Amino acid sequence: MKTKIPGLKPAALWKHFFALAAIPHCSKHEAQAAQYVLAQARRLGLPARQDAAGNVMVTKPASDPAKTGPAVVLQGHLDMVCEKNETTAHDFAKEGIHPVRDGDYIRAQGTTLGADNGIGVAAALAVMEAKDLVHGPMEFLFTIDEETGLTGAFQLGADMLTGNRMLNLDSEEEGAVYIGCAGGMDTVATSPVRTVPLPAGRAVYRLKVAGLKGGHSGLDIATGRGNAIKLAARILWTLRRQFTVDIMTLTGGSKRNAIPRETFVTVALEPGQVAAVAQALRALETDIRSELGSADPDCQILFEPHTSNLERMLDAADAERVVQFLYAGPHGVIAMTPDIPGLVQTSTNLAIVELLPDQVRVSMSHRSSVESHKKDVGRMVAAYCALAGFAVEQGSGYPGWKPNLQSALLKTAIEVHQKTFRKKPEIKAIHAGLECGIIGEKYPGMDMISIGPIILGAHSPDERVSIPSVAHFWKYLKAMLAEL
Repeated sequence: MKTKIPGLKPAALWKHFFALAAIPHCSKHEAQAAQYVLAQARRLGLPARQDAAGNVMVTKPASDPAKTGPAVVLQGHLDMVCEKNETTAHDFAKEGIHPVRDGDYIRAQGTTLGADNGIGVAAALAVMEAKDLVHGPMEFLFTIDEETGLTGAFQLGADMLTGNRMLNLDSEEEGAVYIGCAGGMDTVATSPVRTVPLPAGRAVYRLKVAGLKGGHSGLDIATGRGNAIKLAARILWTLRRQFTVDIMTLTGGSKRNAIPRETFVTVALEPGQVAAVAQALRALETDIRSELGSADPDCQILFEPHTSNLERMLDAADAERVVQFLYAGPHGVIAMTPDIPGLVQTSTNLAIVELLPDQVRVSMSHRSSVESHKKDVGRMVAAYCALAGFAVEQGSGYPGWKPNLQSALLKTAIEVHQKTFRKKPEIKAIHAGLECGIIGEKYPGMDMISIGPIILGAHSPDERVSIPSVAHFWKYLKAMLAEL
């Protein structure tokens, strides 16, 4: 199988990455990707098994048959976040991703790339295939549905692995070794809403907040990027204090773990107020762009006539309550980690709003590296929802991964990085969910680190992976396996 973009190294890694990219593998729809892994194991004559959840585990003997001992586990997830721009025609259920080269980066055409975690999975597959690497006994764990619930890790059986050292391949920064991550939980708030007939003679317009970067709700939460839902709520709140602006449809965001990039509202106006509304929107766009600055410089408020067969709109009182709920709702950094400069400790993401025929549904996600603070933010959000008359559904979420600075695997990782690159790696924790916390609970005593190449814009159509950093990541991974 040839790569779609020639000349990339290591060739085996990129070969598998492009093969995975050609396979639809959104979260909860990873069956074809799992079959690809199983097919590679069969081709290579390696023992493989798939559990009831859909996770796949492959084993490979040591490069030197005389070497024995506990296996080293390479772990990554098979699913990807499927996001696209509104103007991109792409069916994730049927189409693969279309990678393109952009200088020193690989990106996709108007969609997420799936480098998170396709590069890590491809690296593991390349190790499976390699005949010239030095390594001990190996176990390769490929989990499912990491992005929308860590389902595979949660359902992983305690008998799946025998290894006691694990390299998670799901980090996104070269020169860093991660030893901890945040835990998280979700909140879904719902409220009944009433609709009334649309008065005759109203002008129907479509209001769109677009052009935002979005991004990962953990990694990018402290960047100052705009939240399209919050901005749309601000716009509606402002307009409704000056004009007759009734709401017919409202939708924004699409993934609980992505900062919303776009929000769409269908509004009904008094025809004589259209010009003044357009002028007010231009002023709001100027203000918002100034506030966001270089963090999100391309924010747009689009306003255009809309042909609609809809004959009903939200009751005025319910519309006001929904707008105020979204406008006042918490989003962003709640607290920074006091002992690690620059690391977010706790945050919340106002992720999705859906106006259904008889109710409004709002999804939020919360993260913290401190379990008690995660629960506290969940309770705070639940209290806020109750004040606004919204019912709340919450799960217990997933645990964080507590850093272990005494880790023997970490000591090895530092030494190997120093020997390979003539400098020590940065030792970090990440404000995002990795499967290490859950796997560590299922396998007490598992020594773990997480490594990866440079991946930017994960969970958004701006996602891209650095070509040179993939080569460095591969070099480091090979050196680690040889040392271990």
